[in-house]
Amino acid sequence: MVDIPKHHRACVFDQPGKISTKIEMLDTPEPGPGEVLINLTHSGVCHSDMGVMMNSWAGLPYPTQPGQVGGHEGVGKVVKLGPGAETSTVKVGDRVGVKWISAICGSCPACLEGADGVCFNQKVSGYYTPGTYQQYVVGPASYVTPIPDALESADAAPMLCAGVTTYAALRRSQAKSGQWVVIAGAGGGLGHIAVQLSSRGMSHRVIGIDAGSKEKLVKDSGAEAFIDLTKHDDKSIAEEVMKITGGLGASAVIVCTASNGAYAQAMDFLRFGGTLVCVGMPENEPKPIAKAFPAMMVAKMHTITAVAVGNRKEAIEVLDFAARGIVKTHYRTEKMDKLTEVFQEMYDQKMAGRVVLDLQ
Repeated sequence: MVDIPKHHRACVFDQPGKISTKIEMLDTPEPGPGEVLINLTHSGVCHSDMGVMMNSWAGLPYPTQPGQVGGHEGVGKVVKLGPGAETSTVKVGDRVGVKWISAICGSCPACLEGADGVCFNQKVSGYYTPGTYQQYVVGPASYVTPIPDALESADAAPMLCAGVTTYAALRRSQAKSGQWVVIAGAGGGLGHIAVQLSSRGMSHRVIGIDAGSKEKLVKDSGAEAFIDLTKHDDKSIAEEVMKITGGLGASAVIVCTASNGAYAQAMDFLRFGGTLVCVGMPENEPKPIAKAFPAMMVAKMHTITAVAVGNRKEAIEVLDFAARGIVKTHYRTEKMDKLTEVFQEMYDQKMAGRVVLDLQ
């Protein structure tokens, strides 16, 4: 019998609109029908959480409320089954993960086509649903993600958002092995994982773009070429991409950074038939993608597409990549009381790779 406390520690957004978190004691929830209670040990920290905390995403329908528990890359052990969950494949003691989309309806048109990220009735972990910056959380037995035995929990956490999202983006790009792929924001939490998946998992030739301080991380992640964005303007950085690709351009550009400037540059990197995949979500006032001129897109057969997050199958597949050592997140661990400092570092764009919270 697992000993479950009546109260547990959680990190909440106490002043939405500011970089501020606070540790509070919350009641440990009871799993409802079809749900499981998870004792979380680790949670990745994502840039999306900062957007939710600061109310800086204009596309969100409602402002974040004080007391919201953030986080959506949680890993832990199932400690209790709700009514009906005993017939599921999940058992007490199993390690599972909670993703950005923490629950789907399974029956809307999007779900029926495997587009979990745009489920019409989705629940988002850390936004009007309790997130993973806490020691206990409930989740649907049918939608939590199994964690491979060979993968440590701290290594698994970033795969549940950064990993599955970039994996889905690379699949959506339709880039083939041997073709050039540009990763914008290549040294960030998503970007360095995208570089590994692209180069080592899919045999692409990768150009990583980021600030010069992140060159080693990007190269170590498998990039064949690196461009220091601080040494170029829009014209010269496009010329550099063309030079590296033999004058043809890249088959795909994956924009992992939340920068309108990166999107503005991306169209000039593409070869004929190339695809721009939108991943990073710029904050504040929405802006259209600059240089996405219909005449040029027609002339070069360009495609613009986007990925919110991958589906259940893609989550399992990317965790398998990690378990086999093909991709490994560059991260450090911090305790819950350091979360505000972590967000400040992220806001100041000083973070290389990822941070994983140790919730124990």
